[in-house]
Amino acid sequence: MSRTPRDRTDLTGKRPGKIGRAGKDAPAVEPLNIVHGALPSREVILRFIADHPQKASKRELAKAFGLKGDSRVELKHLLQELEQEGMLQKSRKSLIRPGALPPVTVLDITTRDKDGDLIGRPAEWPEDQGVAPAVAIRQQSPAGRQGKGKAPVAGLGDRILAKIFPAVDRGGPAYTARIIKVIDRRRGAAMGVFRTAPGGGGRLLPIERRGEEMVIDPDFTGGAADGDLVEIEVARLGRFGLPRAKVLSVVGSVGSEKAISMIAIHAHGIPHVFPPAVMAEAEAAKPATMSHREDWRDVPLITIDPADAKDHDDAVYAELDPSPDNPGGVIVTVAIADVSWYVRPNSPLDREALKRGNSVYFPDRVVPMLPERISNDLCSLKEGLDRPALAVRMSFSSEGRKIGHTFHRIMMKSAAKLSYQQAQAAIDGNADDKTGPMLEPILKPLWHAYAVMKRGRDRRQPLELDMPERKILLKPDGTVDRVFVPPRLDAHKLIEEMMIQANVAAAETLEKKRQVLVYRIHDGPTLAKQEVLREFLATLGISLAKGGNVRANSFNGILAKAEGTAHQTMVNEMVLRSQSQAIYSPENIGHFGLNLMKYAHFTSPIRRYADLIVHRALVGSLGFGEGGITPDEEAALDDIAAEISTFERRAMAAERETIDRLIAHHLSTRVGEEFAGRVSGVTKSGLFIALPDYGADGFIPISTLGSDYFIYDEAHQALSGERTGLGYRLGDSVTVKLAEAIPLAGALRFEMLSEGREMPTAVRSFHKAGRRDKGQVRKKPGTRPPRGRR
Repeated sequence: MSRTPRDRTDLTGKRPGKIGRAGKDAPAVEPLNIVHGALPSREVILRFIADHPQKASKRELAKAFGLKGDSRVELKHLLQELEQEGMLQKSRKSLIRPGALPPVTVLDITTRDKDGDLIGRPAEWPEDQGVAPAVAIRQQSPAGRQGKGKAPVAGLGDRILAKIFPAVDRGGPAYTARIIKVIDRRRGAAMGVFRTAPGGGGRLLPIERRGEEMVIDPDFTGGAADGDLVEIEVARLGRFGLPRAKVLSVVGSVGSEKAISMIAIHAHGIPHVFPPAVMAEAEAAKPATMSHREDWRDVPLITIDPADAKDHDDAVYAELDPSPDNPGGVIVTVAIADVSWYVRPNSPLDREALKRGNSVYFPDRVVPMLPERISNDLCSLKEGLDRPALAVRMSFSSEGRKIGHTFHRIMMKSAAKLSYQQAQAAIDGNADDKTGPMLEPILKPLWHAYAVMKRGRDRRQPLELDMPERKILLKPDGTVDRVFVPPRLDAHKLIEEMMIQANVAAAETLEKKRQVLVYRIHDGPTLAKQEVLREFLATLGISLAKGGNVRANSFNGILAKAEGTAHQTMVNEMVLRSQSQAIYSPENIGHFGLNLMKYAHFTSPIRRYADLIVHRALVGSLGFGEGGITPDEEAALDDIAAEISTFERRAMAAERETIDRLIAHHLSTRVGEEFAGRVSGVTKSGLFIALPDYGADGFIPISTLGSDYFIYDEAHQALSGERTGLGYRLGDSVTVKLAEAIPLAGALRFEMLSEGREMPTAVRSFHKAGRRDKGQVRKKPGTRPPRGRR
């Protein structure tokens, strides 16, 4: 199974206050002096949002303060000012304080306080925001809230979906939480690599960058052999010496094939073994019938995927529009595997798919969302076989405007399975025996349709970042063979644009039917991030207009100005960092990066649960028969969206960490060698260095840069010497020496060999002024360099 990106573009031990019913879920807090109808002060707004995160949308704030008419406009401007100053930021449909938790969050229960109450932390937390906040978990009575139903009960090691409230007791954890549901029950175990010690027992080597070694006594090795990847629990923490641990289970040898990806799978709690009930349901599944289906088996739909793809969830076909009302127009058909026929709401297959949220892709394996019987067989649009699908026929004018579309539940038979390279070669004049007969009737009409659609895309002007995607090719033993950047072909762009338009059509149809759904939303950059980017661009002589109405094409203009200059890569990276993270939500705010107002993931239901929800919504609202969305699902969409957004971030983190570990292992035998690198990040504590030829990056601590005092200048994204004025800036090409490689942690540490270059005049004059403002930090000689990066 292989993925193709279809749309490119995040304890004091004191007992906290109780949670009662709310309006009544929230704990009691000291009341604010609210004057209804009067615009509140900045301090009152910030306090209200901190105390009532569930009422932190603009609409709820206006309602709480009794604001109407012009007062609502004034409130909007005040909230924008607070965002611009970094005092607030958007999270889904709410406003939160920077670093605060959103109203609904996925938590991992990690420990207990001295009173025995459970303590959790966010399952995914950005590294640049420091330590994740602690949350006190409040268990409800077995009868549940108001005595209705059975309340979910969680234990140590469980992953939960929880409603978050500010804590009354400011001396304890900052938050309390009410359990909405238990997502996954896991043992409270850590992981590491077991190393035997003379005389019995051993040591546990950590797999986390900030982990520490532990001692394992002879009675607690659990049968682990030297080099085994093991799960452990901490047996004792002492004031002196290393912690002691007990082996709970042996995962496998760390030197075995696929062991590195298993580290990430276990560390992030990614479900990777299907329960027997799920496998039984998958194996018992029968081919779909023609009930409520149109017979499209004569339509020459084809799949275009990576050469090694095992599942095929989308097929395409295009033709000229015969309608005299649309001269020069085209009709594009996109057919998507009908997963909703096989995976019914609340079935074992469905519950397991929701627990996973999405398929996870590693260089050496795929952890699929659905068993292979479903994903690679019954739902895969295989060449020459009858397969059920949901199809959308879209009409485009000669200018590339979509003028109409219709959805159909069909039975299809793929006319051909092609790879991207194979289809592109045929269009470029190098057709093979398979693509030759297809060139005129199928391939050329597809490319003509893409040319028409591209006119609309060019007019829409989505964000066009130039960030090459590197791929890792492995040897048979699972180690790295080489890292390369695959070419981006028109065949890729064709499929991408057709999938995007199909996603738009799905959102439009469901809105027209007044059917609730899960949107794919992408908020614009916060005003605070815009300001950071604006200051940086000013150092390059590039301007970014102020205000909250920045659009995707505003950034395209910036990228165009930087194209072909020494700053091109640097500007692309800074624009990327300014962007928000796309998430799933039943509340629509549009997709900033794609510059679309209505967008929902529809085209990959084999590997994304969000798409399966959209399929069910279409089946139900359009009267397509069995497998439609249920009222219970509709009522739970807020929770489902929060879960799958978290699982998406989990998958991204696991994939990234696995690549880091593979590359660190690949380079571990080359410590002391020199490499050509590029400064990919500048922080107060040092420089991040990327090795473009290896897809790797590592860290240079500021204490090792030289004898000068180095000062961090955020606006210029630079570290520069106070005495010499020489330094390093984001995007600089440098030569570095690999000083340390820690494969298990995926960490590389470098030493700088290149002399710094002369910094811009503004930076040097800043130094001479002798200022020590916030954000400008001197290098501290003798500081111990941190292990690894980040």
